Amino acid sequence: MKKILFALPLTTLLIAAPSFAQDGEALIKQYKCTACHKIDQKSVGPSYQDIAKKYTGDAAAPAQMAERVKKGSRGVWGSPPMPPHQNISDDDIKTMINYIMGVK
Repeated sequence: MKKILFALPLTTLLIAAPSFAQDGEALIKQYKCTACHKIDQKSVGPSYQDIAKKYTGDAAAPAQMAERVKKGSRGVWGSPPMPPHQNISDDDIKTMINYIMGVK
């Protein structure tokens, strides 16, 4: 069986690629994460800036964060627990975490 490869100009790939930042931000709003989290200030939960700062450079962090979103957590950022969000797909959680890790 022959394999045929197609080469697309880089500009085509850039135009077709989704904007993960916009997608992550939209998902955060859709799932109402902003009820407990803000970009640059502590609310019920930590700010996205504080989360990104704490976990930047930690290769295990995205998987840990995804598990905390899915299953909930207690005591990681203080006394208020984070409830589980089992209704959010793994792909959506990954997109949101990528967005949060990019917040400066």
